[in-house]
Amino acid sequence: MATTNLNIRIDDNLKKQAETLFSDLGLNMSSAITIFLKSAVAYNGIPFEIKKADGNSAASDAELLAVSKELLDKNKEAYQVLAE
Repeated sequence: MATTNLNIRIDDNLKKQAETLFSDLGLNMSSAITIFLKSAVAYNGIPFEIKKADGNSAASDAELLAVSKELLDKNKEAYQVLAE
């Protein structure tokens, strides 16, 4: 299978947090992004709920990271299968 490069711009702090999280899960950034993309294709959309904030509260980076870690932990086996 041929591979290609994907260049994205993200906040440096977010990148560091994500790398730490993925490392704790035994993944690198490339594998984690590949898992997300395969999940999105299999789901035929974004594989989690995205909705507009109600205006009363905004999720902090820490809250978003905690939810992301929870979802990754909960679906770790499925993501590992998708990564293969």
